This record gives sequence, structure tokens and C-alpha cells, in this order.
Amino acid sequence: MTYENIQFEIEAGVAKLTLNRPDKLNSFTQAMHLEVREALQQLRADKSVRVLVLTGAGRGFCAGQDLGDRAVAPGGAAVDLGESVEKFYAPLVLALRELPMPVICAVNGVAAGAGANLALACDIVLAAKSASFIEAFCKLGLIPDTGGTWHLPRLIGHARATGLAMLGEKLSAERAEQWGLIWKAVPDEELMNEAMAMAKHFAGAPTKGLAFTKHALQASYGNTLADQLKLEGEMMRELGYSHDYREGVDAFINKRAPNFKGE
Repeated sequence: MTYENIQFEIEAGVAKLTLNRPDKLNSFTQAMHLEVREALQQLRADKSVRVLVLTGAGRGFCAGQDLGDRAVAPGGAAVDLGESVEKFYAPLVLALRELPMPVICAVNGVAAGAGANLALACDIVLAAKSASFIEAFCKLGLIPDTGGTWHLPRLIGHARATGLAMLGEKLSAERAEQWGLIWKAVPDEELMNEAMAMAKHFAGAPTKGLAFTKHALQASYGNTLADQLKLEGEMMRELGYSHDYREGVDAFINKRAPNFKGE
């Protein structure tokens, strides 16, 4: 498929999806949403893919919603923003969270509004040191959508989440790392090299085990300890029968590099 608003490529087990509206700081339109959705469906259907890298073209990662795409004219009819969340942003967040593989986000510049929370929906977030995160919704009389009200307090606690959400202040990548909002802030010139090196590592890793780890961590927010222990047992039982577990043990015992198939 030919895309106009994104770039999407798959090579050697690594899928790379680049938001590609650099003149608009990669802000989302309905057309871009549909292209991202199509790319993620293609990714899920391709059994060779074992990791996804998400980034943005140009000087920004994503400025959130393109307000011109659903503009509210003075005196005009109101726009149903709930429809936008239900049709586009919520399915996008859930699709990323449910992918049976690691998702790396390389934040190459400003991540604002829905763009900031899109990054937080990924499993591991790397950010250029010049990048920043802005929960800009409060400046428009809105709430942090795209999972923002769910991810923020869980990642950085209630007090910091409230401050970011209600003040809309810019948070630098380095401060985001210090707060535990992201995995790591790296020099700008090293961002994509580090992201792709991590992706290459995951492309050769035991993908099923990583997918189960991802889903177990997500489930822990809603489980009791007893429920989580039961889930861990069920997952360990299934993984214990996998090729990659047997391969990992054999490689360890024989002091050789493992050849994981991701199964």
C-alpha cells in the first residue's frame, strides 16, 4: 500500500512506522489515522515482524490532533470530540498495547497533546535530549485523552500527573527520564541509532516471552496479587513448552548464542 501521511517499512524482523506530516509537526488527521491503522493491521498479519519502532519525521514527533482537520468555526456547530476518541485515538492506543511484540517509541522532537500520550502507550520510550512532552489539553479546555489520564498517574504518580495535566507546562526529555515517564533521554544524534539497535536486539529475542511480559505487566494494574500469581503460572506453563525456552536453556548450558524463533 502507498501511504501519503506515514512511512512504513519492514526489514529483518523490524517494522518502522514514521509519522510523516513534518510541515504540521506530524499532527493527526483522519487520513493519517486510517493509514496508521492499515499499517498496524499489515504488521499483525506478517509473522516475520518481531518489533515495532514508532517515530516522527522532521523536527517533531507528533503535535497531537490537527485542529484544522476538525475545526470549530466561530458560531458554528460543535464538533463531537468523543467520536474522535472512540473511532481513532482509543483504538490506536489499544492496538499498540495489544501488539504481541515490543513497541519502541523514538521521540525525536516535541510530543504534545495526543502525541505525548501516544508515545506513553508504547512499551519503551527513547527521546532525544532536545525533545519535550506537553499535555496541552488544558489550554483548550479539554482533558488528556489518548490514554493520558490512565498512563500519567501510573508512570509518575498523582501529584506530577495532575501538575502536567492542569498546567500544560513543557517537560524536557531529561526531566521525563528523571521522573520515570520514559526509559531514556539520549543525545539527538544518537536517537535513531539507539532505537534501531534496540529493535535489532528485540528482533532476535524470544518474542513470545516478551509479549507475555508486556501483557502481564499491563494486567497487574487491575489484578489482585492472587490473580497476578495465577496469571504468571499460566503464562509460565505455556512458555515452558515453547521452542525458545528450550533453545535458551540449551544455549546457556552449552555456552553459545541462542537462536530464538520468536515462537
